[in-house]
Amino acid sequence: MTPSKEPGPPVGPVGQAYDLSIPELVAEVYEAAPAAERGHLLEQLLRPLGVLSLVAIADGIFAKIRFRSGWEVLNVRLDDIQDVRSSHVMALVDHAQQVSVEAVDGLAQMLSSSPLVASSTAATLLVTVLVNRARSRETAANTVDGTSRHAN
Repeated sequence: MTPSKEPGPPVGPVGQAYDLSIPELVAEVYEAAPAAERGHLLEQLLRPLGVLSLVAIADGIFAKIRFRSGWEVLNVRLDDIQDVRSSHVMALVDHAQQVSVEAVDGLAQMLSSSPLVASSTAATLLVTVLVNRARSRETAANTVDGTSRHAN
């Protein structure tokens, strides 16, 4: 049996598997987060994306935010997030994963360092999924022809 690149769904406390995708989990975290944390979450996801990507996602709502903020220093303001819905966030995460999986995985560290967000069930689940996915990729990268590389 060959190990898969993506970890399976996490298992809940009574053994049930959660069926939420990473974009859905991020959207749940976004909806439950305080406004300032929502801005930080969006900044993390917007950084690796170019102009064409931003225009193509969610009717260009993120391009407007990015251009209003300035290209050199990204700073999502509180009034920028008032029109961002969970469906927009799901589309953003889906696209960001295609461009830079590291940007999405970086949410784990950001969420873990925020006591207001880290206490939510969705955030805990998301961090677990992202950490497992990063470990899985790291393990796969350290494996060559079925054998593990060992540091000397």
